[in-house]
Amino acid sequence: MSDDGAARAAAALEASGIPHTITRHGRVGSLEEAAAARGVEPRDIVKTLVVRRAEDDYLFVLVPGGREISWPKLRALLGVNRMSMPDAATAKDVTGYERGTITPFGSTRAWPVVADATLTGRPLSIGAGAHGVAATLQADDLVRVLDAQVADVTEPTA
Repeated sequence: MSDDGAARAAAALEASGIPHTITRHGRVGSLEEAAAARGVEPRDIVKTLVVRRAEDDYLFVLVPGGREISWPKLRALLGVNRMSMPDAATAKDVTGYERGTITPFGSTRAWPVVADATLTGRPLSIGAGAHGVAATLQADDLVRVLDAQVADVTEPTA
């Protein structure tokens, strides 16, 4: 495994000036394993998903553990009729990160960020550029430094 992604994410986190802690725990097989390894609740794990709005137009959607994107809510928020998730190769091409390691911090392109409204006001753990590497930080700092739009865009996982 290359550590380039983790180094890029760590540098971006440092440059942001927000307090954070990097945790390295190796690969995990589930949300619950990741939460246990990071010392947080499953709902405090944040997945960074890449969504395609149009040709060469993407955004990051920050989704808490135990929730998934509500496509109708996200389409309504962004005023679009169609959206999709790119395949793994495209996601890597537009972010510089492999699927499962994607984070807005250190992405090769600074795409807009939408953070689900349930994320605010608490500590979170977000992926940090490599499998088994995460950053724990305050949600409100995350929203502020990423200039994220906070909106209700998820629903509980079925």
